[in-house]
Amino acid sequence: MRDLLKSSLFLNAGIGAASVILLILLIALSARVVYPRVFTERTELQSHLLSNVIQVEVLNGCGVQGVAAGFTNQLRELGFDVVQSGNFETFDLAESVVIDRNGNLKNARRVALALGIDPKNILSETSPYFYLDATVVIGADYEQLLRINH
Repeated sequence: MRDLLKSSLFLNAGIGAASVILLILLIALSARVVYPRVFTERTELQSHLLSNVIQVEVLNGCGVQGVAAGFTNQLRELGFDVVQSGNFETFDLAESVVIDRNGNLKNARRVALALGIDPKNILSETSPYFYLDATVVIGADYEQLLRINH
């Protein structure tokens, strides 16, 4: 009889604890329904700030040593976030180009304008695998581009 009373006590304690947990979960769920975690103003503000930072890759397409580094420094001074620089696949590019990487031509135009690259030399090659806004490929016309001090 004593064992039956003891097991009944544990069973009642378990049911009581489960009831308290269930009550807490129901209160949390109803609070989430009444007060959803949607911060529209804050989210819009953050996306606006993120769109102001243009991430760029600078590639040397003319073969002149140090040209990508010079343009990297210039773009950083102008407020662009240069995330990578290096060499293009060839060194025979006659004119510099800006390649839009994420479908936002506005950002590619900003980069082209900052460097003095002709808008006709803005190309689009988007992919979900690109995590930057634009690629700048410096061509043989690098000396005619604006704001560059070599």
